[in-house]
Amino acid sequence: MSEETEHVKCLIIGSGPAGYTAAIYAARADLKPVMYMGMQPGGQLTETTDVDNFPGYPDGINGPQMMEDLRKQAERFDTDVRFGWASDVDFTGPVHKVTIDGKKQITADSVIISTGASAKWLGLESELRLRDAGGGVSACAVCDGFFYRDQDVAIVGGGDTAAEEATYLAKLCRKVYMIVRRDEFRASKAMVHRINKTENIEVLFNHETVEVLGDEGVKGVRLLNNKTQETKEVDITGFFVAIGHKPNTDIFKGWLDMDDVGYIVNKPGTAETNIPGIFVSGDAADKVYRQAVTAAGTGCMAALDAERYLAEIEDAVEV
Repeated sequence: MSEETEHVKCLIIGSGPAGYTAAIYAARADLKPVMYMGMQPGGQLTETTDVDNFPGYPDGINGPQMMEDLRKQAERFDTDVRFGWASDVDFTGPVHKVTIDGKKQITADSVIISTGASAKWLGLESELRLRDAGGGVSACAVCDGFFYRDQDVAIVGGGDTAAEEATYLAKLCRKVYMIVRRDEFRASKAMVHRINKTENIEVLFNHETVEVLGDEGVKGVRLLNNKTQETKEVDITGFFVAIGHKPNTDIFKGWLDMDDVGYIVNKPGTAETNIPGIFVSGDAADKVYRQAVTAAGTGCMAALDAERYLAEIEDAVEV
């Protein structure tokens, strides 16, 4: 690492709705925030075509454009938005140290973590190609289910999240195929009961996805029965993956309290972590809602908490 260092009052790690909202509030509070956008500038919404459920966009907006709007709003209040990613941290002292791109060290009086989470995918070429083309592959039924009203869709997964999203889709879609790799659910009994009593959900146990069919949009899915080794095709127009998310928090392990998956644990009702001056917002801490609007709300909380924390420090110094 080089000897290049810089001190800032408020450092924001990661962009997306949480990071940009935190930046807007922090900048308006004269915290002079510096933001490093991370490995995926704009976060998960840059992989989303249409966003119809964020307030203020009556005609909807595509994800990348929404992130560009948020970035411009943050910069309007003089947020210093930079390319780069946090490669290491040292939270041992009252002044927090963050290494950027493995070479530059930032010291900060407060840090807001907005690194988000990444959806897990099956890894099929067809799945990723159609996902990137906005062709009907999604990891968020609540976000995108509306676009498949009265259509046939499939969802992959056997846990509580998959079961919850399948029942959500069932309210909108004509038919929901639930593709479960094992011969039983991993979901709770309550969620299984909900699935079983929903008439337009068909569960395909012992099935795995071989290929998502379609050139520019999803037309179907080819499945393999892992017991009989037989394959079959199912006609669908939407393909949802619900096999989990991984929070982007690895560099904070050993410093911040986390659950067994890696989500940062915040103090209830706040954005505070177990280390004074370190705050968390968005999907890095939220494994329940995972929506742009809730991420933005926690970004606001983190900035307000950081402002109060810094004011208390300044008051203590003056005394």
